[in-house]
Amino acid sequence: MASKAKIQQFVLLPVRGMRARGPFSSPAAGKFLADLAGYSGMEKTAFRLPQRLYVEMRVLDSIHEDGAKLVELSSGFISTLKAYSPGLRLVPVVYYRPALAPFPSVESAPKVAAAKPVVKIKVQVVSKKDDTPVAGAFVIAFIDFERKIGAQGATNKKGEVQLSLGASSKKLERLYIYPEKSFWPALKKNISISSGACLKLEPIDLSYKDSLRHYYGHSPDDSGAHVKVGVVDTGVGPHPDLVVDGGLNTVLGEDPKDFQDNGAGHGSHVAGIIAARGIPPAGIRGLAPAVVLRSYRVFGKGSDGASNYSLAKAIDRAVADGCDLLNMSLGGGAVDEATKDAISDARARGTLILVAAGNDGRQPVSFPASDSLALAVSALGRKGTFPPGSTSSEYIKGPFGTDKNDFIAAFSNIGPELDLTGPGVAVISTVPGGYAIMDGTSMACPAATGIAAKVLSARTDILNMSRDESRSDAMAMAVLQAAKSMGFGPIYEGQGLVR
Repeated sequence: MASKAKIQQFVLLPVRGMRARGPFSSPAAGKFLADLAGYSGMEKTAFRLPQRLYVEMRVLDSIHEDGAKLVELSSGFISTLKAYSPGLRLVPVVYYRPALAPFPSVESAPKVAAAKPVVKIKVQVVSKKDDTPVAGAFVIAFIDFERKIGAQGATNKKGEVQLSLGASSKKLERLYIYPEKSFWPALKKNISISSGACLKLEPIDLSYKDSLRHYYGHSPDDSGAHVKVGVVDTGVGPHPDLVVDGGLNTVLGEDPKDFQDNGAGHGSHVAGIIAARGIPPAGIRGLAPAVVLRSYRVFGKGSDGASNYSLAKAIDRAVADGCDLLNMSLGGGAVDEATKDAISDARARGTLILVAAGNDGRQPVSFPASDSLALAVSALGRKGTFPPGSTSSEYIKGPFGTDKNDFIAAFSNIGPELDLTGPGVAVISTVPGGYAIMDGTSMACPAATGIAAKVLSARTDILNMSRDESRSDAMAMAVLQAAKSMGFGPIYEGQGLVR
């Protein structure tokens, strides 16, 4: 019996680029794509190929009439489409993740004799300042860190969490606490806890000199003027320190006008590093507060995955909106033709894209940062820019820089594809409803984007160029030549830190 055909999603592209235009695409390919545009959002339809064959396909969305489409196709028709319409490419839909430093996680619970009742340790997480409960903090307790044995959970409104560790008192090798916002994450090693224990977190002081402010201080009001920056991420805001000019939500099935944060806080944190307009201690300031900030949301509500189609559509729209710089604090996976072509088209149309290098612990630079037309950014850290007992202390790793207090974060990917480095350890920035600490090349990338905007703000000769590849090349040269080595070597820092 023949197996049932599998329905798959693909990005349907011309043979080169995002649009079917000469000299690379045939008129037949352009006509076929244009015909498909009229069926976007409809139910599955049989499309006639030139040889009187038919392909059953559903067109879910379209970027351009003669360009990329998101389609749904059964496996039985894939080879037919390829055989009789060779001027088109079917690129599988793949997903990218935010480039945050990974949290440790429990893989197994402690073994307990079957006859024994389940015993849990109840602990409370509170503010060190006034003992108020901290809700929503993620607590991870390891009795054996190497084998990932322990328990984990999130605190309730009372700041309480119950941990199934097999006893009412237990010695822990490590205890991690990750608050959602307002507090520094904490790490405690080799401690004993009992039910009723109270764990205290250090509140965030917005005047604190974190790694971003150590290297760059506080930017003047006009930093980044004349530059338009797009944040391709989980959405931005609302937040009193952020002014968003506009944007687009490219997630299929969601409101295109809903480009605010999807609830993860990641895009808002990224945007704050670039363009926050607050003044400490009541708010925070980004590196280029005068930029025109735009938000392109590619992550759905409650989702940690952004499709290559959503990315391609966001990049295309951001370029059309006149963005000079695009920040993409995301990555992972193999080289993907849809995203690669979107980056190439952006460069050809005068836009420069900066991408987080990834957080796989000294592994090769992830895609799309590894693309030769993007600027890849690793994460730099600085001893003394986070409180003692912070989880960020685990990210200190050699080689150290010319100044031995500087280090490339242990989580950061490295390799010859790197172009720049930026502060990405224990960075304070904006999230909806307040401020939070985050770590990752996700934070280093907007630091590089923000300082790039500051550099380009003074280069009106470049910004006034025609929007073509010469313009984006000139922007890349200006930014890369403004970078200074921190003494790590190119595979760790590329050209170094933009100053």
